[in-house]
Amino acid sequence: MSASDGTLVVGVDVGGTNTDSVLLDVSKSSTDAVVASHKAPTTSNVTHSVQATLKALLDKSTADPANITALAIGTTHFLNAIIERDTSRVEKIAVLRLASHNFSTGTPPFADWPSALKRIINGHSAIIPGGCNIDGTLIGPIDEESIREQARQIKSKGLKNVAVIGIGCSTDKDYHQEDEVRKILLNELGEDVNIVLSHNIAGPGLLARENATILNASILNFAQRTIRAFIGAMRRIGLQCPLYLTSNAGHLLPFSEAMQAPIRIFSSGATNSIRGAAFLARDSIDKSGSIVVDIGGTTSDVGYLLSNGYPRLSKSYTALAGVKVNLEMPSVESIGLGGGSILHSADDGSVAVGPDSVGHDLITKALSFGGDVTTATDVAVASGAKIGTTTVSLSSDVVKKGKARIRKMLEAVIDRAKLSPEPCTVILVGGGSILCPSELTGVSKVVVPEHAGVANAIGASIAKIYGSAETIIHGSDIQGGIADVKARAIQNAVAKGGDESSVTVLHEEIAGVPYVENQTSIKIEVALPADHKRVYSEMVKTAAPDQLVDEEMFEETKKHEAEDAEDHPEDEVVDLKSYKPKVESNGLWTLSETDLRFLSIGCYILGCGGGGSPYAPYLQLKQLLAEGESMKIIRIEDLKDDEMMPPVASVGTPAVSIERPGGDGVWHAMQEMEKEMKTKFERLIATEIGGANGVATLIWGSSRYYDIPTVDGDMMGRAYPQFEMVSQYIHAKSVNELLPVTLCSGTGHNVVIPATQTDETSAGIAIRDACVAMGSAAGAAGRPIPGKLMREVGIPNTYSLAWRLGRVVALAQQAGTVSTVTKDIIEAAGGPGSARVLFQGKIRSVESTLTATAHSLGKVTVERLSESEMETETDRIGEGLKEVVVPFMNENLGVLGKGESGIETVLATVPDLIFLLDTSTGEAIGVQEYRYGLKVAVMIMAGHPLWATERALEIAGPKVFGLEHDYVPTLQYVKPVSVIEEFRHGHQGRLESP
Repeated sequence: MSASDGTLVVGVDVGGTNTDSVLLDVSKSSTDAVVASHKAPTTSNVTHSVQATLKALLDKSTADPANITALAIGTTHFLNAIIERDTSRVEKIAVLRLASHNFSTGTPPFADWPSALKRIINGHSAIIPGGCNIDGTLIGPIDEESIREQARQIKSKGLKNVAVIGIGCSTDKDYHQEDEVRKILLNELGEDVNIVLSHNIAGPGLLARENATILNASILNFAQRTIRAFIGAMRRIGLQCPLYLTSNAGHLLPFSEAMQAPIRIFSSGATNSIRGAAFLARDSIDKSGSIVVDIGGTTSDVGYLLSNGYPRLSKSYTALAGVKVNLEMPSVESIGLGGGSILHSADDGSVAVGPDSVGHDLITKALSFGGDVTTATDVAVASGAKIGTTTVSLSSDVVKKGKARIRKMLEAVIDRAKLSPEPCTVILVGGGSILCPSELTGVSKVVVPEHAGVANAIGASIAKIYGSAETIIHGSDIQGGIADVKARAIQNAVAKGGDESSVTVLHEEIAGVPYVENQTSIKIEVALPADHKRVYSEMVKTAAPDQLVDEEMFEETKKHEAEDAEDHPEDEVVDLKSYKPKVESNGLWTLSETDLRFLSIGCYILGCGGGGSPYAPYLQLKQLLAEGESMKIIRIEDLKDDEMMPPVASVGTPAVSIERPGGDGVWHAMQEMEKEMKTKFERLIATEIGGANGVATLIWGSSRYYDIPTVDGDMMGRAYPQFEMVSQYIHAKSVNELLPVTLCSGTGHNVVIPATQTDETSAGIAIRDACVAMGSAAGAAGRPIPGKLMREVGIPNTYSLAWRLGRVVALAQQAGTVSTVTKDIIEAAGGPGSARVLFQGKIRSVESTLTATAHSLGKVTVERLSESEMETETDRIGEGLKEVVVPFMNENLGVLGKGESGIETVLATVPDLIFLLDTSTGEAIGVQEYRYGLKVAVMIMAGHPLWATERALEIAGPKVFGLEHDYVPTLQYVKPVSVIEEFRHGHQGRLESP
């Protein structure tokens, strides 16, 4: 077959089982473009596999290797090195974080890493001056002498890889701090040291971006050796074209960029399959998108194909080798179903498929190939599929049940990947496509395109160069801002090797900046075809691998971490069932890491969908414990009448805390309040127990800071979105009784909101304005109250409640009984009269907008599971209801049930605590985590009786949030048992009377 000049490209996808390759004529479309394809087992030497598959592919065609215009490779090779902890490939590195004013010091580099991987990679880390706010303003300048001192230490340790991470670097358009640090380090360390800058690796989210940068730096030399070896393999078989590697998001990385950012190609297989499916089945894609199902030998990957031919990307963090990163990754659902999945028949006649698999041993172990293991492929063969070497004899009952189980598994995973309940088109690819039935519930049609078995290699061959740009504009000229950002995104792609003659806009995001008026955030992403000649000319100039390098790769061996486990003990597994907290005879509860885990889970439940994730403050508290610090909790009953204590909280937009965690804002606010009120604090109160603030308050009472106990109680009993929604306001004559409030940036900017307000709303406005001026986040301390008043107006034993809720969830996770954890949560909350499950189902839709005051406003709809989706009796809770709708404003506000008739019934409203649990983990999910297909339990819990009074409903009742419904209590509040009381005196009861 002939092809016109300059149109032949080769795509290769190196999978764990097979290496697929395809020769494509890009002047043609769909299946007509495939000139030749080849599939071969992947060997332990990836370079060898690539060279062998390229040679076999070219032998199948009449194409002259000299006429190939580009080679694109997708591989998980670099990720495997991390997962396997291969110390011949993964190197120790130095980490420098730019963060002034104590921001992020509580969560140092590697804070959330698996200890074994941390040992391999952590060669040196330090936090030094620098950083920018999310609006690009300066937190602190870099300090050249500090950088040089770090360089001397790095040099003395013989480290050759450095990761530099600056707070706010994604929006640092004026200071270029990471680049300036790089210049100084190169001057001190020499050009032979790899320096990776985080703004070149990932976007906003300090800890996750830092983790991605660290992983990237640790495999940089290995990646560069591998890519040079690929180039050597190309030359040996006569290819004279540029080499690209495909990214996790479906784009081309020219070899030079891939050698600097190998983490971007960690997991491109699923993306390549989705892109290949789009190319092969172009005419079958729905206008709103389609589902791609890639059935392999061990797993099935299911992703959403957008109408632009690219996969839908995940909006949440991704874990790579147990490390949380924020890379652009496809949103893919995976299940343990593949051609090699083993069939299990139980004594009761039921049949299960997988997740264990014979994998690449299918052709020797499966019944259809003369083996003795019954696999999913054998079920397909017994149903008429033409594959294998031997006739398969299975009972009709086993075949029927096996097919039904496979169908149910596929229907469930497809439904999780969908964006709406409407029937969709499924494009089937991968070698295991024979497992999929031609009809599926929730699917309008199943398309199996020609060459579906090598869709991944096709996806690699059609990828384009990616470019992006973003900015925050001031003023009303939004269209001018969009044009400027688009031009910069195009130039970003051109600089990487793109051809600007054809531009595809992949994503355009325009949004107001929370808390700030007249500012707009603009982000644009584009894709350009590659300028192969220009990229190749650069490759010829810069890549000169010699034979020695190639031979080293062919003799490649793995060196796993082989250290004595006694020298490096892993984290001890605590028996949670027998665990008891440490309560001193004086009534003080000293927290352990286990307690912190319980509190973190429980506080998120009490956040009622809001309050922010407790993850970062939980990490900070763990770090404090590791450094020998302590934190204590005291009973509300043990407070002395005249002891003074401030309610504290962090306030502002969540985007700031994600990029700029920690800081001393609350600590400074407490100090300012002591000066303002001329008093000394002896105890500490959480303003809200729900979400991040409940956990974070413990930081400031710890021995590192004030060294005072935190009260087992708070001022909300949950999370609320407004400053005045606190229990002391219920009995106050005016808002001035909550004032003064001190707000501090943690950088020296302090504001006092005085108790001289002339109306009830001005204080809240002043707090918001001060917060904006401090970079949209601040620490706050409220008017200190005496112990006597706290006993009267505080919500008691809320830390004890959070601990108990978190404990039953953690116990269920350890025991594998998460499916029944809602019963345990009800008991922990006070019994069936105090909490209940209203409904169990899956999220069908989420509607959400961000208000000018940074409140998430919207609603989530949860629909009943189908009969085939129901796995436990708890899935049937709420029978008679078709769906429930939960409106929210940062926190969940109500639950509205709908039956088959469509009549709406009010099931609950605030001040009831309303929360959604992820039924797969038993843990709460916040409003920012709501997404289609997630199976959830909708639960309610009684709030403290203070919140049910007439005055309280005027402050935080349903009508305050725009709901037209009256509050009708259906639950009885029961005061939580004090953890201190139970474990100090051996009290074993579950409840106390109110």
